[in-house]
Amino acid sequence: MPMTAAINSLSARNKPHGAAGGASVAAGIAKGLLEFAVSRGASRKLLVERSGIAFEEFEDPDRRIPLERYASLMRAGAKLSNEPALALRFGEAVDLAELSFIGLLCYAAESVDDAFVQLNRYARVMIDVPVEGNRDRFQSVRRNGGTWLVDARANPNDFPELTEATFARMVVRARAFEGPDKRYLEEVHFTHAEPAYRAEFDRIFKAPVRFGSDKNAMLMDDSWTPNGVLRPSRYAFNILSERADALLEQLDSAKTTRGQVEGLLIPILHRGEASIEVIAAKMGISRQTLYRRLRAEGVRFDQLLDELRHRMALNYLNDKRVSANETAYLVGFSEPSAFSRAFKRWTGSSPGRRTKQ
Repeated sequence: MPMTAAINSLSARNKPHGAAGGASVAAGIAKGLLEFAVSRGASRKLLVERSGIAFEEFEDPDRRIPLERYASLMRAGAKLSNEPALALRFGEAVDLAELSFIGLLCYAAESVDDAFVQLNRYARVMIDVPVEGNRDRFQSVRRNGGTWLVDARANPNDFPELTEATFARMVVRARAFEGPDKRYLEEVHFTHAEPAYRAEFDRIFKAPVRFGSDKNAMLMDDSWTPNGVLRPSRYAFNILSERADALLEQLDSAKTTRGQVEGLLIPILHRGEASIEVIAAKMGISRQTLYRRLRAEGVRFDQLLDELRHRMALNYLNDKRVSANETAYLVGFSEPSAFSRAFKRWTGSSPGRRTKQ
């Protein structure tokens, strides 16, 4: 296995790369938007240039893309395709299952109600954004004689197109389950100002739409009971939910200082640049600040580095696609003998014996 491929393979398995600790979207979501914008006439090359997302970043659907770059992609797509309502049309046209395995997980749920529970539970796997009050992103609230579905995303007007696409996708899929003639949506509220493409909101939502509201929310008819037919599969549901739980754990890990440091170390270990000074510079903080943050989490940099090298070495050797000497290089040892001594300290056996098992 080529060295670069081996490094990329392990990086992908250890944590979602990019956007450590910040608002982000899964690359599968970004790729779906990219392809939709291209289908509407936008230039793929210009979309990539203007969004700041490299072509290779779209390849792994679980990779994390910073939210601000996704917003840039959305706005570049609207401009280059000459469709100001691109976000609404993206939500209307592209099923969630085409963008993320979370969509497949929802379809494997037992009921529409349960699908919504799962969507809320795993929303961060697709789009990880700050939420007011540190709650679930989507809240069901009884108010003014009806049930409001409220999007509690913080600072929604920084990227209102995200709300537009989200609500459009929810409404269109609900109609697909229930039938186009069944009325269940009473009102739709947006906190941002009314855009020039107001007619598109009326066409898609088919209900009164209010802008400049105090909430991003949809009012549901109390007489509506979601009875849509899904494709329930307990086997598929269990497999997909296990994968989703793993990705949630990775996202939470990336929000810690340790997780951020590990994410920055993995791609550079083989270059012999694994020092606290280098990582602190990459994080834009001083060496002492990084030291204090790690200490607050109960770990030292040298301990973290040693444990990361141990974990990576086991992954490489268990794959049986690289030799012990190649593994030594990949985890940052300049001499195979030094790696061998460290490996015996970690495991009590030699790396050569591990490759023969």
